[in-house]
Amino acid sequence: MDPSHYSTGAPPCPGAPPYPPAGPAPTYPPYYAATYPSYYGAPLPSVGVPVTAPLATFYVVQTPQPIGPWSTGLLDCCDDPSNSLITFCCPCVTFGQVAEIIDRGSTSCAASGALYVLIMYLTGCHFVYSCFYRSKMRAQYGLSGDSFVDFLLHLFCEFCSLCQMYRELQRRGFDMNIGWHANVERQGQIIMATMPPPPQAMTR
Repeated sequence: MDPSHYSTGAPPCPGAPPYPPAGPAPTYPPYYAATYPSYYGAPLPSVGVPVTAPLATFYVVQTPQPIGPWSTGLLDCCDDPSNSLITFCCPCVTFGQVAEIIDRGSTSCAASGALYVLIMYLTGCHFVYSCFYRSKMRAQYGLSGDSFVDFLLHLFCEFCSLCQMYRELQRRGFDMNIGWHANVERQGQIIMATMPPPPQAMTR
């Protein structure tokens, strides 16, 4: 029966389209189609290849470390006479101490010093090995120089260059006689000692 009969009380008009209209059921939002499937019909199945959104890409921009001068000169060996004497007699000792700090404890002073001696007696190119550490140290602390200058310094002034590296690490707060791990522990204790005490809760 035509619903218009309820509103007007008149019989259906001749030639009026049937109600509901013939043909495919109209599409409705998912909520209505899922709530009244007998009237609206079952929702159409989704077809096609699922597309996933690309993951966001984040870029970390590192600002270059400013280049600064060395704290002491190449020929300032008299600033630390004891280290100069040790380096002249046993350069492997100074090199081992420096290498342990630069490698941040991944290699020990004894291992680096022994390898330095082994290269020196087998090939005579120990200065190439120490030159690598000078370049690595410059990159870590933003010191002036370049690889070619490092090579020349260690070729002609090996002892002076080792002493300069030793003094530079000393000026930066490292105790060269205790190694990397002991320096880290000592610096951690200094930081804990300088921190203010935590606030105490009020108790009755």
